[in-house]
Amino acid sequence: MLEQPGCVWCKRWNEEIGTAYPKTEEGQQAPLRRIDISGDWPEDLSGVRLERLTPTFILVEDGVEVARLRGYPGADFFWPMLGAMLSKLPAEKVKADAS
Repeated sequence: MLEQPGCVWCKRWNEEIGTAYPKTEEGQQAPLRRIDISGDWPEDLSGVRLERLTPTFILVEDGVEVARLRGYPGADFFWPMLGAMLSKLPAEKVKADAS
């Protein structure tokens, strides 16, 4: 999750989704890593394009971007959109996480 200080949509995501996220199947399959875009870009994400819009959710597998969701569309839309992102993971990854 790309975020930055003062982002009202990041705050809303935190209030509506943030606490529950790590307890969900989706949160187990794709643990959340928070990156403050006002700081340095992490070296291990050098192959992933930086984004200025926050929040942005980038699904990364082995250092390669799989999918990206720009902005927070609200709880009713977030979960289905996240599901669509997760469906792009390699089948082996999904099977391993389901075990």
